[in-house]
Amino acid sequence: MTARDQDGSRDGGPDAPRTGGGGREARRAERREAILESAMELIAERGYRRTTLAAVAERAGLTQQGLLHHFPTKELLLVGVLEARDRWDLASAAAASGSRTDTLAALVDYNATRPGIVRTYTVLSADSVTEDHPARAFFESRFRSVRASLAEALRAECGDTLPGGLTPERAAPLMVAVLDGLQLQWLLDPREVDMPAAFRDFLALLGRGEAESGGRAGEPGDGRADRPGGERAGGTGGGPASG
Repeated sequence: MTARDQDGSRDGGPDAPRTGGGGREARRAERREAILESAMELIAERGYRRTTLAAVAERAGLTQQGLLHHFPTKELLLVGVLEARDRWDLASAAAASGSRTDTLAALVDYNATRPGIVRTYTVLSADSVTEDHPARAFFESRFRSVRASLAEALRAECGDTLPGGLTPERAAPLMVAVLDGLQLQWLLDPREVDMPAAFRDFLALLGRGEAESGGRAGEPGDGRADRPGGERAGGTGGGPASG
């Protein structure tokens, strides 16, 4: 018989999360991280709609009850995945060289290789506009933070006035709209919309970088780098400025 602890992990099972030193809180954090990585892997493989809590629990080496101890609903699990993705992208951005807008363009390149996560972000952000949605607070906070971060980046590179007379604070919401709008168009029609090239065209309008021609974008469902691990470490994310 397989023993299970209070959080529902399978003690000694081949998929059981590692539990090093550090006590109860450290083990809880490790289990939470294992759940998030498993969810991200499954979203890459199946898409978020076909990713069930039971499948995530099994992949993470937990019972479903154990998973619910950390994430009571699927919506909260998906928010956790997006929060983790933002942390990982910020870590990559901190290690990146080059200008801030170059780093942001590199993040758009990277997002073109992980359609499952981009699709999760796009659908969940749209659903969150309802007052009682469990992800609403996350997206409200996230958009405020992203606008402030983009305004800071634009001011650092362009000064207090951008081409056309806009301030960085007025341009930042427009950049968010471009980023998220391109993601939606790319998800719907990847053969016609080259997301990385289109974003570089937008940067060229702001006087940053050069416009591009030709397509490089990955297509939704192409099975590339949605998983955490090697792809994440090798990515050139520029912070959580888009889905």
